[in-house]
Amino acid sequence: MINKEKSGKEQTIFGKEKNPSSIEPKKLTLDSHLKFRCHPGVRCFTACCGGIKIVLTPYDILMLAKRLEIPAHEFLEKYTVPTYLEKTDMPGVMIKLREDDKKCPFVTPEGCTVYTDRPTACRYYPVGMADFHEGGSRDSEGNELESAEEKFFFIVREDHCKGFEEDKEWTVREWRADQGVDVRDEMNREWLRLVMRRKSYGIQASLSEQAKRMFFMASTDLTTFRKFVFESSFLDTYEIDEETINKIKEDDVELMLFSFKYLAATLFGAQGLEVKPEKVKEKMARMKIEQGETVKKSIKDFEDLKTATAKAKADTGVVE
Repeated sequence: MINKEKSGKEQTIFGKEKNPSSIEPKKLTLDSHLKFRCHPGVRCFTACCGGIKIVLTPYDILMLAKRLEIPAHEFLEKYTVPTYLEKTDMPGVMIKLREDDKKCPFVTPEGCTVYTDRPTACRYYPVGMADFHEGGSRDSEGNELESAEEKFFFIVREDHCKGFEEDKEWTVREWRADQGVDVRDEMNREWLRLVMRRKSYGIQASLSEQAKRMFFMASTDLTTFRKFVFESSFLDTYEIDEETINKIKEDDVELMLFSFKYLAATLFGAQGLEVKPEKVKEKMARMKIEQGETVKKSIKDFEDLKTATAKAKADTGVVE
């Protein structure tokens, strides 16, 4: 995995690496007002689409691959480069900028060619959201609880952006609805919580290479993940109801949401995906056999050591 150092001009718009001086030090609510509009007549039109790091969510990848009518693996190879998510060891991808002008491959002087399916990161600007719901309180059934206090919004105001000079006024709620952010938030929520949960563990803990590969596969290539579910021992191992099986067999969005549940269970032991009782018994039986073999080997190694020691003493004439 390549983790290239950002140039001074580069900025992150998905994540928390923006220059703090660009963030207005004021907490906003959904009903707060802002004055902003971006359109081809603005002097800086498409200026923000270059020299920038745009990290893609699983839903972004799904929608862009569908828009371009190519498989996810082909989209990843042609339009993305690897990165790490939110300063963790969790692998992800970001848009690969054009070599000649360091701009997004989907932008032209006339605007974005995939605008209706543009990434989540592009939809947020200039309204950012801070979400502290990384592992908060839970209800009696173990479900995480949300509260309005855990979220607030802020404005990112950069010198090059002239959209703030426009006379269009919105509430934060109206802006988010207009940009389709609410839908993206719903689609991305559980995946982002996985990233935030991993981030909260700090650098002292690390994922295994196998866990990283599984996270990357489930997050970026639903076709391969579907094969993993239906062409391996997966359905023999986990308790999955028929309704869910039928949904994830045909519906990519349902499969994506299911993959988040699977990752939460396998990476962090979250509730929601149960191993079949007979598989648990089989595993326990195997563990007992393995433990028994380990004990037998330890005893044999000890006896061999005693024998070797006694022989060594006899050979040197040592008498106890």
